[in-house]
Amino acid sequence: MPVPPAATDTTATPSTPLSSGGNSGAAGADFGTEGGGHSSMRLGLGLFLLLLLVVGIALLVAFFGVVRHWLALHTGTLHGGPDLYYNFWSGFGSDLGEATLISAVGIGVYTGARKVNCHTKGCWRIGHHPLDGTPYILCRHHHPDVPNKGASHEHILEQHRKYRDAKEAQEVAGH
Repeated sequence: MPVPPAATDTTATPSTPLSSGGNSGAAGADFGTEGGGHSSMRLGLGLFLLLLLVVGIALLVAFFGVVRHWLALHTGTLHGGPDLYYNFWSGFGSDLGEATLISAVGIGVYTGARKVNCHTKGCWRIGHHPLDGTPYILCRHHHPDVPNKGASHEHILEQHRKYRDAKEAQEVAGH
């Protein structure tokens, strides 16, 4: 809800115009600094798109025969071979199966890559390292416990020792 402007002095001399109450800087004119300009622009764009849609539908209806003939000619259904749709299924229509297959393979590859890659946004490295306490799998670059320069033998032995100590402590607490 807009905040009403503060009370202003309504007595003005010819040399001092009234304050508009807005932040526009122009004396006596408030140009809708609260977003009124955006709504009129959006309304104008919406009306333009509606008009464009109506004109497109009107042209399609007016030239339906020409559009239908062009579509039939270019998809191969106009001058058929043994039957009316022979050229369609031998030409344009045969690509529908290929497009379906390529789309399915592309979606499968994307899904597989999304499942195995690092869960950090924007990272396409393969994630091999689960982050404890979360469902995330991270690459060695983003995981906090994996050294980026490669693990030395001492570092590996230290990590294994910490694991063994934690496991023994858990077994002692469990019995």
